[in-house]
Amino acid sequence: MPTYSPVTPDGVAEAVTDRLRPLAGRRVVLIDGADAARPVDLAARVAERLRTDGRAADVVDLRGWVRPASLRLEYGRTDELSYRTTWFDYDGVAREVVAALHDRGHWLPAIWDAESDRSARLRAVDAGPDQVLIVAGPMLLGRGLRTDLTVALTMSPAALRRLTPEDDRWTVDALLTHTDRHGEAPDVEVKVDHPDRPALRES
Repeated sequence: MPTYSPVTPDGVAEAVTDRLRPLAGRRVVLIDGADAARPVDLAARVAERLRTDGRAADVVDLRGWVRPASLRLEYGRTDELSYRTTWFDYDGVAREVVAALHDRGHWLPAIWDAESDRSARLRAVDAGPDQVLIVAGPMLLGRGLRTDLTVALTMSPAALRRLTPEDDRWTVDALLTHTDRHGEAPDVEVKVDHPDRPALRES
């Protein structure tokens, strides 16, 4: 059985940053977690630490890579299979963020604005020689993304249901199904049944 050590949210950010410091050059990090696990908050903490170190670091929020409503909602607003398979443009992230950084030296911050249901109309950003991109959001593991470090923010089913807003609870089964099926072990695992009191899995 794995063991976990209590840590603060800042302690988690420092542990992830420590894993990145020896990795020179352009790097991509995944922080996989349900919205209730606050993956974007952790990504922002890590990026801030890297910038303090003098390294270019930016967060790519998966919410900027949703598909148009006509595709997301084709089978209704609460379809579990659609949320798991077609809600987010993981192929777009692989092409325009991960491969673009590694192969072409630039990256696209977002592709779609869910609020207006229109193109985000953003230009590609040129990457520095030591650029770190931290991609944060749900169901990122198991997508075959070419990354340098993976972090999973895990929750028990009970905690996930408790911390997910009622209007979004229909997504819980999709999140649990993806976790059960993807089979990719993260480099760093953090239990966040209580997000303000996380626990870091020991190596």
